[in-house]
Amino acid sequence: MEFTTKIAIVVADDLAGWQKMNIVAFLSTGIIAENDNLIGEPYEDRSGVTYNPLCIQPILILKAPRAKLNTFLGRAERRGVQAAIYIEDMFATGHDEANRETVKRYETADLPLVGLAVRADRKDVDKIIKGAKLHD
Repeated sequence: MEFTTKIAIVVADDLAGWQKMNIVAFLSTGIIAENDNLIGEPYEDRSGVTYNPLCIQPILILKAPRAKLNTFLGRAERRGVQAAIYIEDMFATGHDEANRETVKRYETADLPLVGLAVRADRKDVDKIIKGAKLHD
């Protein structure tokens, strides 16, 4: 199946593995929450056991230096693409309200980004994340 949109998550390349996985998990929910048409049907195995539905569209996971993340956010804003973000301070919080409070402390240009996610037209996403590399 060919999608007209692309989902990309970019994480800072200098983080520990658990931090990168945590960011990807949180940011993917941010994209899916804004696009309820991304959730497929429940899965069922031959034994009749059902499992939760998953995202219907592939998610591209990339890495980049932290400084590039703010560049990507600026590109998204200029194209009118809303991003999901994760800032470094969020590693020290324990819940959503505290996460939102930490983000509120910063001006956009000063956000200590360690991850961001976007979903938009394929060409727009390619332009937004230009310079990021596939995560290994």
